[in-house]
Amino acid sequence: MTSETRFPTFHLDGRIAVVTGSGRGMGRTFSTALAHAGADVVITELPGRESAAEETAAEVRAAGRRALVTALDVTQLASIKTMVAHVIAEWGHIDILVNNAGINIRQFAIDVTEDAWEQIVSVNQKGVFFCSQAVGQHMIERGQGGKIINVASQMGLVGDEQRAVYCATKAAVVNLTRVLALEWAPHAINVNAVAPTYVRTPLVEALITDKAVHDSILRRIPLGRMAEPEDVAGAVVFLASPASDFVTGHTLAVDGGWTAA
Repeated sequence: MTSETRFPTFHLDGRIAVVTGSGRGMGRTFSTALAHAGADVVITELPGRESAAEETAAEVRAAGRRALVTALDVTQLASIKTMVAHVIAEWGHIDILVNNAGINIRQFAIDVTEDAWEQIVSVNQKGVFFCSQAVGQHMIERGQGGKIINVASQMGLVGDEQRAVYCATKAAVVNLTRVLALEWAPHAINVNAVAPTYVRTPLVEALITDKAVHDSILRRIPLGRMAEPEDVAGAVVFLASPASDFVTGHTLAVDGGWTAA
């Protein structure tokens, strides 16, 4: 060890992060965690959900960082391009993208409708790709590298009933992460994913009111509890930070050991 040894840091001072779907749930926690690590954060939400986005922005500002609220529909390419242009016009550049926006419609495979398929694929797969493409193009042109973190799922690594389309899209995110990492490594852009288990968000809380469902989930998590949003946020901050500069193309399972079995 010498005086020149560079120890890893999780500090994000001076970085600008965009978090999709950040008006509530994990997106809100990711935004606040990135702010506590030093980043200024762009809060994006669907048009009409401005009040939720403003609540997240207030938490970011309470952490001492800047917050910019902007509308974004990840299923619409024009909306994605407008968002990126707006951020660059306001703040000059983007260093970090967290592709958090996602949906699920629980159906057994035999019951999946074309409409449900298209909704889930449009958000979880198309949205992740085209947000990455738009921000990736900006990062390449800027020439300063960047970090892209995709929110996949343990269901992209293993299967679960009533989630055929969701599992398919999250598996696509896992492999898309690898491809983008390979293509953009020459530009110093790290592309990674996190794969959470069931996380205590309002949507999951509604699901686990059924004790049988709750107990079934816990039986499959060796650590014996569901994840909290902060558990996943730690992984996101790591992958956004200089501490992960030599990590790319990786999917980090934050699943309490579910996929270790």
